[in-house]
Amino acid sequence: MLMKSAIEIISERIHLAIQKATGQTIPAIVTAATDAKFGDYQSNNALALAKQLKANPRQLAEKIIANLEIDDICQKPEIAGAGFINLRLKPEFITKNLLDLNLDNLGIEKTNKPQTVVVDFSGPNIAKQMHVGHLRSTIIGDCICRMLEQAGHKVIRQNHIGDWGTQFGMLIARLQKKEQEFWSRVESAKAAKEPSQVSVRAPWHIKDLEEFYREAKICFDADEKFADKAREIIAGLHLGDEKYLGYWRHIIDESRKHYLPIYETLEVNLTAGDERGESFYRDKLADVVKELLERGIAKESEGAICVFPEGFKTKEGEPMPFIVQKTDGAFLYATTDLAAIRYRVNELKADEIIYVTDARQKQHFEMLFAVVKMAGWAKDTKLVHITFGSVLGEDGKPLKTRSGENVKLKELLDEAVKRAKSVVEQKNPELPESEKENIAQAVGIGAVKYADYSNNRTSDYIFNFDKMLAMEGNTAPYMQYAYARIKSIMRKGQIDTAKLKDIKEIYLNESTELELAKQLIRYGEAFNTAIADFKPNFLTAYLYELAGKFSAFYNACPVLDAEPKIRPSRLLLCDLTAKIIQHGLENLLGINVLEKM
Repeated sequence: MLMKSAIEIISERIHLAIQKATGQTIPAIVTAATDAKFGDYQSNNALALAKQLKANPRQLAEKIIANLEIDDICQKPEIAGAGFINLRLKPEFITKNLLDLNLDNLGIEKTNKPQTVVVDFSGPNIAKQMHVGHLRSTIIGDCICRMLEQAGHKVIRQNHIGDWGTQFGMLIARLQKKEQEFWSRVESAKAAKEPSQVSVRAPWHIKDLEEFYREAKICFDADEKFADKAREIIAGLHLGDEKYLGYWRHIIDESRKHYLPIYETLEVNLTAGDERGESFYRDKLADVVKELLERGIAKESEGAICVFPEGFKTKEGEPMPFIVQKTDGAFLYATTDLAAIRYRVNELKADEIIYVTDARQKQHFEMLFAVVKMAGWAKDTKLVHITFGSVLGEDGKPLKTRSGENVKLKELLDEAVKRAKSVVEQKNPELPESEKENIAQAVGIGAVKYADYSNNRTSDYIFNFDKMLAMEGNTAPYMQYAYARIKSIMRKGQIDTAKLKDIKEIYLNESTELELAKQLIRYGEAFNTAIADFKPNFLTAYLYELAGKFSAFYNACPVLDAEPKIRPSRLLLCDLTAKIIQHGLENLLGINVLEKM
C-alpha cells in the first residue's frame, strides 16, 4: 500500500490552487508549523508570489484559499500576518492515516523509479588502525545506504581501500628485514636449546605493521639502499612476483582482521566482498591516461600528464592541474578515481555514484567530476560528493590523544562500552552479567553513533562521552529507554501486539493523544527530508520529538487502566511509537534497541 504524507497531499492541492487562482505553475512552499498555535502546516507561497505579480499578499492568499480543495484533509485554512496560509489537520484524517500506518510500511513510500546507486564510503588505510577520522564516513555512508535501500533502490556498497602503491614497497622491505631478525632469533633460541614457538610466518599484527610503516618511511628517506630495495619490490608487485604478493596479501589480511570487526561492532553493513581497492584498478590506469591523451583532454605539463578543467585556478591565478600521471610514470589517486568511475558506470551500471568523505576533499571531487564530464564517461550517471565536518575534542580542535596522535577508533568504541557498563552497574546491579554486557554494548555504541547523526553532518561537533551517554536529551540512551519503556507496558499488560493490527477505531480525545498521533503520521515526511539531502539529523530530530510527545501522552493518559473502549486505541499509539523508534534506530541508523534497560 502506497501512502502519501500529509505534506505531499497539501503541497499538491496548493500547487493546483495557485494554478487556478493566478495561472502560475509553481511548486508549493509548505512546511511544518514551528508553533502549534498556527496549526500543523504553513505555506508562504502568497508572500513569494505577490512580489512577482505585484499584488497584495493577503488578497492573493485569499484567492489561493478560495481555489483550495482541502476540506477532506484540513479544517478551514486561516491567513496570518502578511499572507501566511495556516492549515490544521482534521482528526478524522489523522485517524485514517494512523490506521493505514498500522497496515503500511510505517508511512515510508517506495520510489516508483528504483535506481542502481553506488556508495563509496569508509576507506580504511591498509597497515594502519582505523582512527576517529574514519568514524563519520563509515557510519554516515552506511546510513545513506540504509535509507536508499528503504526507498527501494539497489545499493552497491564500495569500500575503496588504499591497497596499492609505493608504501607497500617500503613496508614489505621493512617487513623482510624484521622477518630476517625474527628467524635469526628463532635459530639462536634453537641453538641455545631454548623452547620457542616457531611459525611459518612471523606473527606480525596490525600494531606491528603500523610501527613498521613509520620505520620504513624514515628508512626510505634516509637510506638509498633501502629505497632501491623498496622500488625493486614495487616493480616486482607490478610484475606479479608471488614472493612479494605473498607479503602484500598478508598485510591486507592483517588489516582486515582489524577493520572488519569494527564494522561488526558499529553494525555497519560492509564486508570484504564490498572492497574494491586501488589494486583492483591497477591494470585499468594506463588506458585511462591513454584515452585522455588521445582525445586531447589531457596534455603533458612539466613532464607530468595533466588535465586542466575550466574554473579551477591556483593561488597565483594559473590554471590548476589535475595530475593523472607523474613525471616518473607513476599513477595517482586521481587516476584510480577516474578508473573507478568508469568501472562503476560501465560494469556496475550505476545511475548514481555517491562519495562520502570529509569536506577537505571537496576540491578534489569537484575537479574529478569536471574531468569525467569532459571525457563524457558518466553522461547518464549522477555524481555526488557528500561531505561532513570533523570530530573535535573539548578544546575545539580535532580529537587527538594527549601525545597528539589520532584517537584509535577501536579504543574509542571500547571506552564507550566500558562507560555504558559502569552506568548499568550503578542503575541495575542485580542484572545477570550477560545482560549487563548486552545493554552496555547497545547503549555505548549507539551513543557514539547517535551523537554523530544528531549533528548536521556538514558541521564539526565536540565529542563528549557524558553528553552522549546521558539518559536525558536527544541521545541514544534516551531513545532506547523510550522503546524499552513501551515494551515494558506491553509485557505488564500481557498484550499480544499482533492483534493490534485488527483495530478499526482510534480515539484522539485528549490533546496529548492528538499530538502524538500527528507525530506518528509524519514519519514518512521526516524520512523524505532526511534522504533528500542525506542528513540523518532530520531522523534523530523526528525520533526525539516523537519520544517527547509519547512521554507527554503517557503521563497524561492511562493506557493499561484506560476504559475498555479507548484502551485498544491507546495501546495502538504505544505500539506504533515503538515500531517507528525501532525502525528508525535499527533499520535506518544501525543502532540496536533494547527490550529491557
